[in-house]
Amino acid sequence: MTIGKGEGKRAVKARETRRRMLAAARDLFVEHGYGATALQDVADRAGVAVQTIYFTFGTKRALLKEVVDVAIAGDDEPVATMDRAWFREALAAPSAAEQIGLHVAATATILARVAAITKVLNAAAATDPEISAAWPQGVDPRYTVQLAAAEALVAKPGARPGLTAEEAADVLYGVLGPELYLVFTGERGWPGERWAAWTTRVLLAELVVA
Repeated sequence: MTIGKGEGKRAVKARETRRRMLAAARDLFVEHGYGATALQDVADRAGVAVQTIYFTFGTKRALLKEVVDVAIAGDDEPVATMDRAWFREALAAPSAAEQIGLHVAATATILARVAAITKVLNAAAATDPEISAAWPQGVDPRYTVQLAAAEALVAKPGARPGLTAEEAADVLYGVLGPELYLVFTGERGWPGERWAAWTTRVLLAELVVA
């Protein structure tokens, strides 16, 4: 029993250290850029030895990938987007309009976390092609999520007649993308609430019968 408790404490401590390293890396990447941030810088801010960074993540590229993945998910739990509570709640909405409202609200929260690190990722990938290779090639996982949402939406009351899941998925993928979010909240200075309200209106106009 004592051994089990000891192992539990060690696991908790290791997880807390991992989260501290990820938070330090995220902040430094955003503040100074990926290229200008050394792993020693991350270790210093996280209060760990640089060897701990190498042991935990292996490479700087792997650390960036983990930072991006955690920013998208909101935590480091091994739970796929389509298995998360917010997505299931949106799918369970009784009407197309209600699903859109829930979907936009959750996406706004995600994009608020992801926006800054998206800029870092794009800049890093432009100078280091191997960074893009860290993610599986093929169908964008974000499109897979939007297609699942679209398949549920088109079957609900209020969905525009004749709307196909593929068309709805394309609209969701484009309108809810980080690129458009950054244009409005970054370049144009919109608050996140204004983006969410505008996005909801656009999606209702495109996907729901008037």
